[in-house]
Amino acid sequence: MEDLNNNLNSDSSPAAGLPLAFHGTVIHSRSLTELEVLENCFIVVDKAGKIQTLQANVQPEQINTILSDHGYAPDVFPIKRLQRGQFLCPGFIDTHNHAPQWAQRGLGIRGESLLDWLNKVTFAHESKFQDPEYAKQMYSSCVTGFLQQGITTASYYGSHHGPATQILADICFAKGQRALIGKCNMNRNAPDWYRDSTVEDSLLETHALIKHITTLDPESHLIKPILTPRFAISCTPDLLQGLGDIAKEHPTLPIQTHFNEATQEIQYTQQLFPQFRTEADLYRKYGLLNERSILAHCIFLEEEEIKTLQELDCGVAHCPISNTTMQEFMVAPIREYLRRDIKVGLGTDSGGGYSSSMLDAMKQAFIVSNARTMLTKGADEPLSLAEGFYLATLGGARVCGLEARVGNFVVGKEFDALEIHSGELLDMPGVMSPVEEEDSILAVFEKFLMTGDDRNIVKVFVRGRSVKV
Repeated sequence: MEDLNNNLNSDSSPAAGLPLAFHGTVIHSRSLTELEVLENCFIVVDKAGKIQTLQANVQPEQINTILSDHGYAPDVFPIKRLQRGQFLCPGFIDTHNHAPQWAQRGLGIRGESLLDWLNKVTFAHESKFQDPEYAKQMYSSCVTGFLQQGITTASYYGSHHGPATQILADICFAKGQRALIGKCNMNRNAPDWYRDSTVEDSLLETHALIKHITTLDPESHLIKPILTPRFAISCTPDLLQGLGDIAKEHPTLPIQTHFNEATQEIQYTQQLFPQFRTEADLYRKYGLLNERSILAHCIFLEEEEIKTLQELDCGVAHCPISNTTMQEFMVAPIREYLRRDIKVGLGTDSGGGYSSSMLDAMKQAFIVSNARTMLTKGADEPLSLAEGFYLATLGGARVCGLEARVGNFVVGKEFDALEIHSGELLDMPGVMSPVEEEDSILAVFEKFLMTGDDRNIVKVFVRGRSVKV
């Protein structure tokens, strides 16, 4: 971890190597259904990592004038000129991710129920993060791996270990990934060797993480703490109340938990909390439902629960891979949430989801939406390509409370972006569908989303800083 420590000590600024400029194709979402394709677009990113200008249909001979108008010396300003088959798009936003499950992806999930999988595989693996050296090694690999795949923002569940979760925060900050980072709170219904020993210890470590992250990044340029009760099953009422008190004490703090994930989980929650009719009632009572809440899964919500999420402006982290891999094939009513303007983003949920790729999450979201169309006899239309991309970018930004800063390329927002190179006329190695002469820009974009992989993501930027190794 010597490089990490040197990085932290030598460069406290999350932005470096600026300003930047690009000329070529830019693709981003303006809304759920509006996918904007800007050709011959000229984009300038200033020294603060913010988009300073974005203009479409700019001819090469106009660029120097635009640069001069913004106070730059045209002759020495570096401009990346994107060729046919290359484009910029916003960075992907993963709204639900288990960082300590990075090394267990794909293990034991086929045909297992959620609770059995946790007890047989997950708790034993997450317990390894008691060792700080293991945490440094694995979290470094995790964050690097997600950046490699274009995930510029992640909402992370850590393990239940406070010190290890502080290490995760250090690594995200040093490597330049935007992240919400939470110590997993859990003091029951897990083995004695993998749970918080007391309510007091769980809350003290949560306070310590909040202090650590706010000291490291006081303005939340990159990282921010997030309250993280694993789910109601793993928390006693006193612990949930304590977390609700912290939420009240820190009114801008986001909150994340698993919500209405599986039939087995819902039934067990009702046994443990018989005084509440629904999970929405439960979390609302403890002060953990509001506009900053990120609720993972949300499969079997009743009408009154959907109305509660709508009323309180909660966000849904849709995790189509994990939802359809375990014992129960679960189809979330995403179209209904979108119809009611409930915030929805995509989550890889890795390792419950076997893939850490947002491209895979998008593809599975399309498949799951087709299943929903069949279940509703056509009442819920399947997701379009534009809608799936929105969920992976601007929709995820809304869920994470970051839509004013990232998610698309509006002037004034921070430049979290991917530079995509497609397999232009078979010259690009990889498995993406080759780009042919007759392919439109939208055809190239669709080929990337449906057949591309991390090899096509040649550059990743967070706040204007290149972060892909």
